Amino acid sequence: MKKSFLSGAAAFAALALVLTACAEAPDAGNTTSTTTAATTAATNGGEGFKACMVSDSGGFDDKSFNQTSHDGLVKAKEELGIETATIESADTKDFDTNIKAMVDADCNIIVTVGFLLSDATVAAAKANPNIQFAIVDDNPASAADLTNFKPLVFNTAESSFLAGYYAAAQSKTGKVGTFGGMKIPTVTIFMDGFAQGVAYYNQTKGGSVQVLGWDAEKQDGQFVPEPNPFDNIAGGKATAQNLVSQGADIIFPVAGPAGQGGLQVAKESNGNVTAIWVDTDGCVSAEEFCSVIQTSVYKGMDVSVFDAIKAAKEGTFTNEAYVGTLANGGTGISPFHEFEGQVSDELKAELDKIKADIESGAITIESQSQPK
Repeated sequence: MKKSFLSGAAAFAALALVLTACAEAPDAGNTTSTTTAATTAATNGGEGFKACMVSDSGGFDDKSFNQTSHDGLVKAKEELGIETATIESADTKDFDTNIKAMVDADCNIIVTVGFLLSDATVAAAKANPNIQFAIVDDNPASAADLTNFKPLVFNTAESSFLAGYYAAAQSKTGKVGTFGGMKIPTVTIFMDGFAQGVAYYNQTKGGSVQVLGWDAEKQDGQFVPEPNPFDNIAGGKATAQNLVSQGADIIFPVAGPAGQGGLQVAKESNGNVTAIWVDTDGCVSAEEFCSVIQTSVYKGMDVSVFDAIKAAKEGTFTNEAYVGTLANGGTGISPFHEFEGQVSDELKAELDKIKADIESGAITIESQSQPK
């Protein structure tokens, strides 16, 4: 019998990105260039091919999706012997100008990182048909006919379902919490999967674990306050403290760098609160918090970025979307690291079974934010 978990319908408001000039184009003949709102760095590798990357806010040391995507660029430089260039966005208003800077730097492929860069990336791809573009975390309908545009997306509802089941099994208070950076599909997809995983635990185990911070039916929950919510670590900390004050003992921040505020709350709790990280293995990217990170929901952004660059260099680039799933290893949950001894063999076996059931379709996860 197929089991289905419905997140409910919701309308996502259009994101108006105010794109204004903030950066000078880097000189293609130089190896380093600086801007007023961002820092660019080009490094010499091989000859004749240049791969470039534009970050979302948070920068390439955000311990999250920008950093992991950047790892793919670094790997491409080292293994393919190519030139690379990067530019960091300080704010949404930087996107258009920063992408233009990479166009002016004679890049062969430009990878942009994050859903919020979607409109600017599509516009640049349309204006520059001889340059390949790839974007992490969106597959916009407006780019469907562009042969030089490749979406790199991840069905993290699947892996977050595992994380939700795990959290429900490990919670001592019977309450777990999640919060997001912004109410956008690449955030709520995690929250949907997490909540449905908890619901599945309750269904199969006769439990009553509560999810605080997200109502999948209403598509409404806790988000880090403006301004710049993904960079607002203090706001992330306050949001996490609110969940903990309601009884949550495991928190699942889906907020980029702002999620570090949740890790701070866990670390300051003297063992009463722990966390599950997102986008990358938190014990690697945020090693200082490993003692409170039970596991992480990872996305293989580094692998997909590397593969897109490699294809562009070798002339095999296509506009077919890459979709990371449990089945192809593009997403999953990380090792338990310091919590390994606290995870029973029974729970590990249950997680393996659930993973297999998701892959086979015996369990379906219904989130409108899943990539098509």
